[in-house]
Amino acid sequence: MTTTTELTETTLLRFATAGSVDDGKSTLVGRLLHDSKSILTDQLEAVERASAGRGAEGPDLALLTDGLRAEREQGITIDVAYRYFATPKRRFILADTPGHVQYTRNMVTGASTAELTVILIDARNGVVEQTRRHAALAALLRVPHVVLAVNKMDLVDYQESVFAAIAEEFTAYALELGVPEVTAIPISALAGDNVVDASATMDWYGGPTVLEHLETVPVAHDLSHCHARLPVQYVIRPQTAEHPDYRGYAGQIAAGSFRVGEQITVLPSGRSTKIAGIDLLGEPVDVAWTTQSVTLLLEDDIDISRGDLIVPSKDAPPTTQDIEATVCHVADAPLTVGHRVLLKHGTRTVKALVKDIPSRLTLSDLSLHPHPGQLVANDIGRVKIRTAEPLPVDSYADSRRTGSFILIDPNDGTTLTAGMVGESFASPEPVKDESDDDGWDF
Repeated sequence: MTTTTELTETTLLRFATAGSVDDGKSTLVGRLLHDSKSILTDQLEAVERASAGRGAEGPDLALLTDGLRAEREQGITIDVAYRYFATPKRRFILADTPGHVQYTRNMVTGASTAELTVILIDARNGVVEQTRRHAALAALLRVPHVVLAVNKMDLVDYQESVFAAIAEEFTAYALELGVPEVTAIPISALAGDNVVDASATMDWYGGPTVLEHLETVPVAHDLSHCHARLPVQYVIRPQTAEHPDYRGYAGQIAAGSFRVGEQITVLPSGRSTKIAGIDLLGEPVDVAWTTQSVTLLLEDDIDISRGDLIVPSKDAPPTTQDIEATVCHVADAPLTVGHRVLLKHGTRTVKALVKDIPSRLTLSDLSLHPHPGQLVANDIGRVKIRTAEPLPVDSYADSRRTGSFILIDPNDGTTLTAGMVGESFASPEPVKDESDDDGWDF
């Protein structure tokens, strides 16, 4: 039988890139793909032709991600672009996030499942507000590893003192935010210094290149020690002659692992039973784990529907109608106190009310602006939410999947806010709890 230790071993790293406009992020991504030989011949030839048409002497590697720029020129909403590549040591999923301030909210999407974030800085400009914003989001999303790529070192004569000052300032800021680890690397994406190959002009730097770090950074997938969770997506009843009594509960395992014979509880109802079988791709298995899409068969016929959460009975989260969270507001329309919204948690969507917005984070000095009354696009703040029905929520610190949620506009389905349950940069002043007698039925 496969052991839990074996299940945790992986060769896949999910990482995201972030940086201000014109910091050279497109060139870095292009250089990484080019020098790691992850570009098809026809792609490279197309880039070379386009570069020659612009009068460039060599291939402009930034053109490999120029599709985003073309979309922006057409006025199309920019989203996260995902790229897949591999080296002999590891496979990678790269979430390439836009650099414009108005698209900072998209970093939440790109970094929410990342184990590492590469934050790019122009060596001439140093740490700017957008850099601090990206660091704050990496801390908020609990990304385990942050790489500070100080780019355009060729434009500051490869001076070690410039790199050291930027690395010191950023690391101090990131640690204050709670970022667990920062690895600073001086690079020139244009010249290829320390991206894939070590730089011959920065012999004062003895650390890894960007790719070397990506290939060797430890990846800790939550399989053995996290809380097992399965949000139910479908109830399967084929009613065939071969399986007349088949009733399965299908979904993607959000965290942890499940085994046949394990005692489970269904939330929010609280009913318990045991797992009689697990179907994976049409075949029975004894154990299934995070990200696998499975169907659970249960010993008892109990009432389960889409939106319910199956958990081990010994490790069931509490259910609550009052949620406190740190959020990043992503919609153009503001989020206000008293806002009626839909809250989507896992596969369950319920009505909810924004009861209070205790504070908004000021990124320049990490101070908290108390009771702002509203959050606008790209704001990070604390919210208090009352839901119409009890929800089984984990702390985001315990589970990035079941400790997160989104708020939705009930009128047009627009995503308003991405939330992390219980997360906070600091403890704002206590907020007086007003009466719940506001005419609402929850």
